[in-house]
Amino acid sequence: MEQLIPIMNRMQDVFTQLGVSNNIDLPQIAVVGGQSAGKSSVLENFVGKDFLPRGSGIVTRRPLILQLINGPTEYGEFLHCKGQKFMDFLSIMKEIEDETDRVTGANKGISNLPINLRVYSPHVLNITLIDLPGLTKLAVGDQPTDIGDQIKDMIMTYICRETCLILAVTPANTDLATSDALQMAREADPEGHRTIGVLTKLDLMDEGTDAKDIMENKVIPLRRGYVAVVNRSQKDIVGKKDIKMANAAERKFFLSHPSYRHMADRCGTVFLQKQLNQQLTNHIRETLPSLRDKLQRQMLGLEKEVAQYKHFQPNDPSIKTKAMLQMIQHLQQDFERAIEGSGADGVNTMELSGGAKINRLFHERFPYEIVKMEIDEKVLRKEIAFAIRNIHGIRVGLFTPDMAFEAIVKTQIGRLREPSLKCIDLVVQELTNVVRAVTEKMQRYPRLREEAERIITTYIREKEQACKEQVMLLVDFQLAYMNTNHEDFIGFANASSDSQNAENTGKKLGKVTNQVIRKGYMAINNLGVMKGIGGSRSYWFVLSSESLSWYKDGEEKEKKFMLPLEQLKLRDLESSFMSRGHMFAIYNPEGRNVFKDFKTLDLSCEAQDDMDSWKASFLRAGVYPEKQTSEGTVGEGEEEGERRESVDPQLERQVETIRNLVDSYMKIVTTSCKDQVPKIIMFLMVNDAKAFINGELLAALYSTGDTQNMMEESADEALKREEMLRMYHACKEALNIIAEVSNVTLGGGASKMSTPSYGQSNAAPARRPPPPSASPRLPPARPAPGGLPPPLVPSRR
Repeated sequence: MEQLIPIMNRMQDVFTQLGVSNNIDLPQIAVVGGQSAGKSSVLENFVGKDFLPRGSGIVTRRPLILQLINGPTEYGEFLHCKGQKFMDFLSIMKEIEDETDRVTGANKGISNLPINLRVYSPHVLNITLIDLPGLTKLAVGDQPTDIGDQIKDMIMTYICRETCLILAVTPANTDLATSDALQMAREADPEGHRTIGVLTKLDLMDEGTDAKDIMENKVIPLRRGYVAVVNRSQKDIVGKKDIKMANAAERKFFLSHPSYRHMADRCGTVFLQKQLNQQLTNHIRETLPSLRDKLQRQMLGLEKEVAQYKHFQPNDPSIKTKAMLQMIQHLQQDFERAIEGSGADGVNTMELSGGAKINRLFHERFPYEIVKMEIDEKVLRKEIAFAIRNIHGIRVGLFTPDMAFEAIVKTQIGRLREPSLKCIDLVVQELTNVVRAVTEKMQRYPRLREEAERIITTYIREKEQACKEQVMLLVDFQLAYMNTNHEDFIGFANASSDSQNAENTGKKLGKVTNQVIRKGYMAINNLGVMKGIGGSRSYWFVLSSESLSWYKDGEEKEKKFMLPLEQLKLRDLESSFMSRGHMFAIYNPEGRNVFKDFKTLDLSCEAQDDMDSWKASFLRAGVYPEKQTSEGTVGEGEEEGERRESVDPQLERQVETIRNLVDSYMKIVTTSCKDQVPKIIMFLMVNDAKAFINGELLAALYSTGDTQNMMEESADEALKREEMLRMYHACKEALNIIAEVSNVTLGGGASKMSTPSYGQSNAAPARRPPPPSASPRLPPARPAPGGLPPPLVPSRR
């Protein structure tokens, strides 16, 4: 059974020697206690030598993994000094100090990087312990102000592992309820299954007091109980009192003390060492099957990735060519999936991207930009009136001039260039993002990735220019000829009557009575601020063709308010310091309250795409951006201003007629534009980019004449490969070590296994001796009234 501890030592060495950050929790004992609690003295008593640094403040500033191994010769070995034996224990102390300062410096800082020390001695039992920094509350000297939190975090990383036994060292001359060590142990091990209590400084307790109740597990019970020890005093340490003599004095103290003499055999350093050996052995035995399963799962997870590296030669031209073809093929497939949305692998579940984002640009952002750019109603009427008067000249016009209609329409059509070109720019930006995303898989070869991204982006830019020229040509087509015979054009005869009908009915773009247009969460930002609460609050909104309602949540049971949309407008807002989202506001252009006492309803969305989608939905409901009114509808203030400027009723009728004609014709043009611009972008840019990547990208890469240099591996990828191979070999070696444990050994036999020193290799497994006969199992002994209960030995399966 004791040979299980050297097995864990060898496994610990395998992971440390290979430089692998081991995420497999190996069974071990962590020593926890406050400063000057006696942790170092307990460890030195185990070895029988002074070898740990001493001083004021924090002395242990790096975890010390101390492996005690029973052997004929007394010496120490450090993992960072392979092959070097330290026969003098004072030199071990100096090496610990030097190695600590090498990593942490001389300013009393701490580090998580452990020091591995192996001590061979005929006076020790096989135990593996971790000496951790002592708990402290205040920073001293150049220490960081949060040194206490840093130490606590370091200790918790060790003792929170289920495979770690906790040795909580507490002075007996202090109140046990205020013990920092027991408090941290309880946080990491609430049930107390992994905690062993150690009481020190019993000889310093006040006269008439003792720790009998604590040692009998009556005060703060621990499943594994308490063990009392008496360490050397500071005077003994300064006087170089021999530890063997100190152990004899400790034995005499317990035998002579009236409160402890009946339990003297369960007190002292020798008993503690034996118990820790048994406890750790049993703990390893209990956790070994699950440890083997974890290692096997980790190794299986690495095998697939390691398979491609086993015979990998980075400079082999054939391997480089094959890798390049595979990279380009994957890029083609990923770009196709990103645009067309085919396949379920690697679907972005956080935001819209690729083809879905372009679709939203075509059908939500682009129509919104077209509506937003339209001129203010009052300005448009002025322009129509000036055009009519200037066309008539000095004469008084009896009829409405069609040239005024053509002049105004051409101005409006020319304004379609800006949103169309903006749509192209947004699509180019999204295509560039897609290219950047699909080339991320090439990061193993950074020069290939950079060249492929450059070639594709350059091609997209070329197609962008051709696309913009075609869109400009489309606008020029519309300017070249006004088709007033279009079937959807109302004509001069119907312009006046349709104008009256539009005013009465208040037509809205895409409106369907009582139709729910959109649902989703948005935040209201201004209501809480005005109430003095601050911040914003999210609600579930339901937008229909006639109203905007919001509820407490998506179940739509608790309605907060319903806001009619009639005569409301929309405008963008800049994000405030209380809202990190994208904001817009709904308001009444006549200055009336929108909701209770509020002039505006300020809404925000977390993402720009969500805001664009909501604004496009508001357009369908007839809520337009500022400077835009419902078709054919004029506000009362504007109407009164126009009447003051225009006193000629005949001119007013002509303006109204031209206005309705412009509305009718621009609806035809914008509908055509919203249909044709996405088609131009898809044909000349998106589809062409796909064809180029599938058919010409590989040839373009080869035409550079530098394919071998492009296939040079990145330094990060080489390190990643080496780290993966090291982890794979560490898991494999650890499983080989576990395999050396025979069923007889696990069943309680005493088969002897050799423990190599730090200077020897662990590659060759130790020769396995013939299995001894299995000893019969004995019934568990009754726990003694004090000290530790007997070790828990699970039944053999």
